[in-house]
Amino acid sequence: MTDTPEAPAQAGSSLTHYPITFYAITMGLFGLTLAFHAASRVLPWLAPASHVMVWVSIAAFIAITIGYLAKMVLRTPAFIGEWHHPIRVAFYPAASISLLLMAVCFLPEQEGIANILWILGAILQGGLTLAIIARWIGHKPFEYSHINPAWFIPAVGNVVVPVAGAQLGYHDLSWLFFSGGLLFWIILLTLVMNRLIFHTPLPGKLLPTLVIMIAPPAISFISYMNLNGGQVDTFAHILLNLGYVFALIVLTQLPKIMKLPFAMSFWALSFPIASLTIASFKYAGLEKSQSHEIIGKILLVVLLVVIITLVYRTLLAITRGQICQPE
Repeated sequence: MTDTPEAPAQAGSSLTHYPITFYAITMGLFGLTLAFHAASRVLPWLAPASHVMVWVSIAAFIAITIGYLAKMVLRTPAFIGEWHHPIRVAFYPAASISLLLMAVCFLPEQEGIANILWILGAILQGGLTLAIIARWIGHKPFEYSHINPAWFIPAVGNVVVPVAGAQLGYHDLSWLFFSGGLLFWIILLTLVMNRLIFHTPLPGKLLPTLVIMIAPPAISFISYMNLNGGQVDTFAHILLNLGYVFALIVLTQLPKIMKLPFAMSFWALSFPIASLTIASFKYAGLEKSQSHEIIGKILLVVLLVVIITLVYRTLLAITRGQICQPE
């Protein structure tokens, strides 16, 4: 008789602790999809893989969204608590960024679907950005211990908007998002580096978020190319090479990251690597650069290893009941 009431309690507990950080999974999967697509120009046999990955990524997005909507409805206090969490709130725009990446995946074959997804993603991204920045400015005291590279996601995530937006004809609106994203990249990069250098080190679970620093310049390069008609100018060179600079900086911290026990924060490794992979292939195609093509291929192999490892470790953690647990 004692077993009967415990089952619902466990189910409720799992839903209560269903984290918004799960959307980092869909960002990584869509990133891999687009990396396959970018690489297929020089490796045509990857084209079918990119088509398969689109639907795998969409399925993951739908499953995670259903789970989180259930939390919002059935465990509303837990949802509100997560929204007011000084660190986890930064992951909410991962959902809107996933929608924007999905829109890119549907271009150019399904422009109508891509347009709808882009509009939804842009509205959600803009709304979440303003809501979170409003909280940063005046509604809740934040401490330096709360600042980490995940803070790039809400504001700097706006540079993802032009990737599809520029191709769909939303040129001025794309420039608006791009400008705001670049501004907050500079602001937040200064704050994050200040914390990393002068304050306490990042706790173990947040250490993988260091890899997120690669994404802003890499995605900015892709968006800028779309906004600038594919003209590789000085600013484009700076953006791409800053992506490589941050990748090298992250490599110095890799030994520390590899020693950590697995946590969902490790999915932060996937999308930044995918971004730099795509940027490398894009530059290689525009400038006929053999060296950047080689860099893209190397990064693609790294990305594949990372994604496969993350999927395996995530499934293993699920089977062991280590996911959706209180922290």
